[in-house]
Amino acid sequence: MKKVFVKTYGCQMNVYDSERMISAMEPSGYVETKSKEEADLILLNTCHIREKAAEKIYSELGRLKFLKEDNPDLKIGVAGCVAQAEGEEIMIRQPAVDLVVGPQSYHRLPSMVKTVTNGKRTLDTEFPEENKFDHLPKDLKRRNNPTAFLTVQEGCDKFCAFCVVPYTRGVEVSRSPEKIIEEARSLVDRGVVEITLLGQNVNAYSNNHSGENYTLSKLIWKLSDISNLQRIRFTTSHPNDMSQDLIDAHRDCEKLMPYLHLPVQSGSDHVLKKMNRKHTADDYRRIIDKLRKARPDLLLSGDFIVGFPGETDEDFLDTLRLIKDIEYGQSYSFKYSSRPGTPAANREEISEIVKKERLAELQTLLKEQQVRLQKKMIGREVNVLFEKPGRLAGQMVGKSEYLHAVHVTGDRIRSGDINKVRIITSETNSLSGRIE
Repeated sequence: MKKVFVKTYGCQMNVYDSERMISAMEPSGYVETKSKEEADLILLNTCHIREKAAEKIYSELGRLKFLKEDNPDLKIGVAGCVAQAEGEEIMIRQPAVDLVVGPQSYHRLPSMVKTVTNGKRTLDTEFPEENKFDHLPKDLKRRNNPTAFLTVQEGCDKFCAFCVVPYTRGVEVSRSPEKIIEEARSLVDRGVVEITLLGQNVNAYSNNHSGENYTLSKLIWKLSDISNLQRIRFTTSHPNDMSQDLIDAHRDCEKLMPYLHLPVQSGSDHVLKKMNRKHTADDYRRIIDKLRKARPDLLLSGDFIVGFPGETDEDFLDTLRLIKDIEYGQSYSFKYSSRPGTPAANREEISEIVKKERLAELQTLLKEQQVRLQKKMIGREVNVLFEKPGRLAGQMVGKSEYLHAVHVTGDRIRSGDINKVRIITSETNSLSGRIE
């Protein structure tokens, strides 16, 4: 029996892809290991969104190459978005790499591993005509958690000026609803009670099945019919695809959790236009108004980029104004960093000092909002899905319907249980409570 070690960088979709790659290797006699040192195959599943992503991968490869000195049969592969963006360059810069595979070619991984086992290096960063999901194993035998990710859509057609996704993941492609429902049922049969639907632009999901067009909301309603599936979430969405039927699903579907990650990136129309976002700040505000009328307790999360080329002090203040208007329970914020090949990459950047100052001010405001909203949870009852033991003896950690991490002490709590919990205290990034 051979062993495969996978290190995952970046988003939830990469976590999902890593699981599928491990499952794809099982018929070839591979089992997962958590130790690089005992692995026969090491795969780095990479992300190209964050700053200096490629440099971090090269640094990791530089460390891994020394493992080949102790194990000459060890094979090293690079997968994911950095692989897609810099495939040939990786092979040139790091001779220790045996294979490079892009995100749309994971179904070819077993044959690629067979090739490198025979002493040849191999590269596949094509966008194949066949759908990889039709060739990957149907069953994830390794599932033992009460929560799971399920990719329903990949790629993006929005072409935001800062983003590499259209170039590394390709155009928007939606999976067959029949295959998604089949996979969801399989996950539930293995004990999963909460599924998060994934896509680079998940609310753009659209698939014509047997003459019937499926939108994301229709898919959610179909999944809600699975009796032992208790919770449904989805991420990540684009404001322009937040349709009325999806807003209505937040109001009417009991299994759809009251949490939404809806990135806006900037509160300035000037910057949004430069970003090619194709919506205004007020468009975004109107969408949020509709969502909160449909689901008043909805907790919002967002993404923000500060220091985009051409962003003025007034543009930045517009972003702060929007944040104050909306009020976010969670958020992700970053300084702009250029990505080679994107439209914004050749634009003149503003100073790093200004970027750093703006990011600190923005994060202070977002943190204040998070703390304030968490404190409002004190005294409330929430339903917590428990997932794993906490750091203290007898403690279990789970997620509320609002995606807050919640700590509870109790020796009778099991992973997969959903219990009503009264919140007692708010901590830095979590809540604590007692079971009612």
